[in-house]
Amino acid sequence: MSPILEVEHVSKHYAGHTALDDVSLSVKPSTVYGLLGPNGAGKTTLIRIINHITAPDEGKVIYDGHQLVADDVRTIGYLPEERGLYKKMKVGEQAVFFARLKGLSKHDAVSELRKWFEKFDILPWWDKKVEELSKGMAQKVQFIITVLHRPKLLIFDEPFSGFDPINADLLKKEILELRDQGSTVIFSTHNMSSVEELCDDITLINKSHNILSGNVQEIRQAHSRGLYSVRFNGDPLTLLNALDSQLAHHKIGIPDKNGELLKVIFKPDVDMRTAIDTINRTVELRSFTPIIPSMDEIFIRTVQSNNQQAYL
Repeated sequence: MSPILEVEHVSKHYAGHTALDDVSLSVKPSTVYGLLGPNGAGKTTLIRIINHITAPDEGKVIYDGHQLVADDVRTIGYLPEERGLYKKMKVGEQAVFFARLKGLSKHDAVSELRKWFEKFDILPWWDKKVEELSKGMAQKVQFIITVLHRPKLLIFDEPFSGFDPINADLLKKEILELRDQGSTVIFSTHNMSSVEELCDDITLINKSHNILSGNVQEIRQAHSRGLYSVRFNGDPLTLLNALDSQLAHHKIGIPDKNGELLKVIFKPDVDMRTAIDTINRTVELRSFTPIIPSMDEIFIRTVQSNNQQAYL
């Protein structure tokens, strides 16, 4: 399946500052793609380039099989981090205005908007002025306006900012439903739990460079570093002595009713079947489970490692 979006060796320079330096990535259709990175890493600059708001100094963006042009923006929905609604306008009136700009008739706009407003529990605010809305309700309105015309590509910059857990969960469900209906979703976030819940693939940008890309589950597996949780009945010291020649690191947990817990990092060349056989000969093995790091751990570890290399 061909990518819906390819960023090829894109760089962007400003006076005295490089926002992006030879960044490439590829986004498959009907997936959720996470664009990650610390503040100032270059994420928003890349989003602005994909939205044709600004142009790269080097490189190109391929969208749906051709080089990105201004007219493609009609099939892209963009929700920026810095939201903006006309405060004195009525909520429904403004939503219809934006829907018509995206090609919907007034009749279709009103019909679709009312469905969305009811789903997001803001229909009673249709005739209120925007300035009367809470921040969360205003964000709901902008989310609806962004997705209403069912664009091929949706781009959300920090979409969960300002939402309480209930409404953040509602937004996540809608994002997954939009993906299942054929939209491709790119979103930037600092919330790594959202990345694990939603994203199929990610790119991590740090100091204007792409330092990590790939499938979320494959990245987590690759960063497990051979760490296993071993739960057993028996003597921990006896087990440690048996495994000593194979261990790179170990830690004994506190005994509990479920048995002793040992966390082990095995050397890369250790065959796990051999390790299990050794454990079984020494103690009563209850469980042997790989410990997969969270995206939060991987984010911190990868960025810190990249920063250290930059100073060498």
